[in-house]
Amino acid sequence: QVQLVESGGGLVQPGGSLRLSCAASGFTFSSSLMSWVRQAPGKGLQWVSTISSSGTRSYADSVKGRFTISRDNAKNTLYLQMNSLNTEDTAVYYCATGRQRGQGTQVTVSS
Repeated sequence: QVQLVESGGGLVQPGGSLRLSCAASGFTFSSSLMSWVRQAPGKGLQWVSTISSSGTRSYADSVKGRFTISRDNAKNTLYLQMNSLNTEDTAVYYCATGRQRGQGTQVTVSS
């Protein structure tokens, strides 16, 4: 079955950086559209970024220019490099494919 396991979250100061990883298994990762979504406290799920099997990337306006999505098909791993973090980026971050998503990793941006 589809398994998505996120890691790399943590507490970071405003302006800092984090790199999230998502280890995927149970499906053909290399041919799958992969996304990152997030859920801030008390809010709904928000799309963050998507990468296609061919590497085409798209981003929400709120993260464009600060976040970079990438994938390593040899390792079945999805990444999200997050720079210039601000308090509004505080959320649980999930990787997702289709209707499946992992358990999430907490990102907290605070001084």
